[in-house]
Amino acid sequence: MREAELHARLDHHLGHGYAPMWSDTVVLTALGHRTVSQALALGMPCKRIWLAAWESLDLADHDR
Repeated sequence: MREAELHARLDHHLGHGYAPMWSDTVVLTALGHRTVSQALALGMPCKRIWLAAWESLDLADHDR
């Protein structure tokens, strides 16, 4: 997964206006107590970040 796809998925589920704020402020335990933005800055794989977000947002299995 590329970063553009990660952002597109977050935009789809959270809305284009809210997704960036969520990515900057919500700390995810699965990312070592980091936000999506921090995890990206550290070079974590986008698939790992998406799975952490997917779990946190309690999305349907088909969105995994």
